[in-house]
Amino acid sequence: MPKTIGGTEFRKMIVSGAKILEINRAKVDSLNVFPVPDGDTGTNMSLTIQSAVKELSLCSSNRLSELCDAVSKGALKGARGNSGVILSQLFRGICAEIKNTDPITIKAFAKAMENGTKVAYSAVSKPKEGTMLTVARLMSEFAKQAAPKYRDFAEFLAAVIQKGEEALQKTPEMLPVLKKAGVVDSGGMGLLCIYRGFLAVLNGEEVAEDYTLPEAQKSEEEIFGDNSDIINLDLGEIEFAYCTEFFIINLKKSTTLADIDRLKEKLLAIGDCVICIGDLELVKVHVHTNTPGLALQYAVELGELDRVKIENMLEQNRALRAKREAEKKEMGMLAICAGQGLADIFKDLLVDRVIEGGQTMNPSASDIANAVQKINAEHVFVFPNNKNIILAAEQAKALVDNRTIHVIPTKNVPQGFAAALAFNPEASAEENKTDMIHAIDNVRAGQVTYAVRSTDVNGFHLEEGDIIGLDDKKILAKGSDIESTLLSLVARLKDGAHEIITLYYGQDVSEEDAEALAGKLAEQYPDCDVDFHFGGQPIYYYIVSLE
Repeated sequence: MPKTIGGTEFRKMIVSGAKILEINRAKVDSLNVFPVPDGDTGTNMSLTIQSAVKELSLCSSNRLSELCDAVSKGALKGARGNSGVILSQLFRGICAEIKNTDPITIKAFAKAMENGTKVAYSAVSKPKEGTMLTVARLMSEFAKQAAPKYRDFAEFLAAVIQKGEEALQKTPEMLPVLKKAGVVDSGGMGLLCIYRGFLAVLNGEEVAEDYTLPEAQKSEEEIFGDNSDIINLDLGEIEFAYCTEFFIINLKKSTTLADIDRLKEKLLAIGDCVICIGDLELVKVHVHTNTPGLALQYAVELGELDRVKIENMLEQNRALRAKREAEKKEMGMLAICAGQGLADIFKDLLVDRVIEGGQTMNPSASDIANAVQKINAEHVFVFPNNKNIILAAEQAKALVDNRTIHVIPTKNVPQGFAAALAFNPEASAEENKTDMIHAIDNVRAGQVTYAVRSTDVNGFHLEEGDIIGLDDKKILAKGSDIESTLLSLVARLKDGAHEIITLYYGQDVSEEDAEALAGKLAEQYPDCDVDFHFGGQPIYYYIVSLE
């Protein structure tokens, strides 16, 4: 395993990082939550590093000094949007530190990461925590601290990436807009894509064309989602109308680095989101302003203007608002449950969103309100699917002022399924609400789990660990094994009117066991149709529905 990195490996690492980022570009783009982006984060970062790769391809030498100059120059030339510019500055700082180190040691790379973070932070006028800057900083701080402990470069980089993953998952707690949208920072995820590409080279791995990021990086708030995260955010008002970008080339002989700093100060006086970076050969400028002509006038005093781009963000904002209104539905549905299988079933039933929650993890009224806000509909039907969540769902009504929430008092997941099945897009909201409430009255449900302590309740003496069967009100069965308890529970729940029995098996039950148990129920109740599905729910071995 490698202890140092030479020019050949460094070239491959940049190419591999670019490849993994490009493969996952759409996934990174989908996390972009800002109302009027200058472009999408994944796309901007990918185009930035691709520019570095292109510059590398023109470099015939594998000397680190020349490779680093190519990467730094290429990234700056191709930098697009804030995320691309920040990435270019990370590369600039890293390359400045390692260009005179051949080969690159673990200690030298850690120092380079620290310098990259420093340069990137200095490029942003008002750095925000909870962004890719935070992820880069926490990774570099860990790298500096951990470098002396590692002799193998791949092991070191794997540990750095792990620290980056932890930092990424914390970004929603640092930046409210991320928490509101239920996503992690897109730029941070893009940066980790690149580092995973670096690691693949050190491990001698070829990056497959279908390489995707681990699912653990999905937002912990949601089980599944869609692109409605972006169009359903509050778009707010645009303070500065024009996104203005350009390069300054062929700088005048009289121009100094201090002049570039003064240009940045002038831009800060006429706008925000200011980036003004580079050297006496090339300067990259980005500003949101109401006077783009003035920004160009300031810049032309330093040199020639190149690749000028001015975009009307007011018009972009209008277009997003129009798109949101055009796609707005009359009615939508939100369900609460725990278990990927149950969430997938709700999705198949055309429920718009599912948030995680259940017996041991009740979402707050705010959690429910935030999820409702992401559904682009006038009326939203909420299925709590637990008696302990119904009140919070009712309270969420006071937290939402641009949608009408209809809480269907489902006390369990099977009732939620029945309510979703009753939905008729051709009927009115009030008619649907009535039909859904009637539908849940025709469902009886039970759950099989285990006793967490010894007690006497509902006529049963329970020891800790006993298997128990219950409905929404009381314990109806107990036993020493899951199968017998489930059969006893169904016997207590079933009446002559029931024609369908459905089992939803949890994360601790195998498909084979569920199939065998469904077969026994079919033999015992030949007058009923018996089916089983993967629910994936924790704690409850089975949820059973009788209709």
